[in-house]
Amino acid sequence: MGTNQKLTAKQKAERIKAAQEREAREKARREAAARTKKIFTVVVCVILVLALGIPTIALSVLSM
Repeated sequence: MGTNQKLTAKQKAERIKAAQEREAREKARREAAARTKKIFTVVVCVILVLALGIPTIALSVLSM
């Protein structure tokens, strides 16, 4: 009976460890997704600024 309880405690410890590892992987995945989203947003903003700014500057230079 004592061996069964030790095995159960060992299994419980393994399950807790596995759950913690899953949580750590999920947290890392979420952080990577958030970082990717931020980078994408910055790139889109830069493209929009260039797409709107370059023609405006060109028109103002040509109109002089």
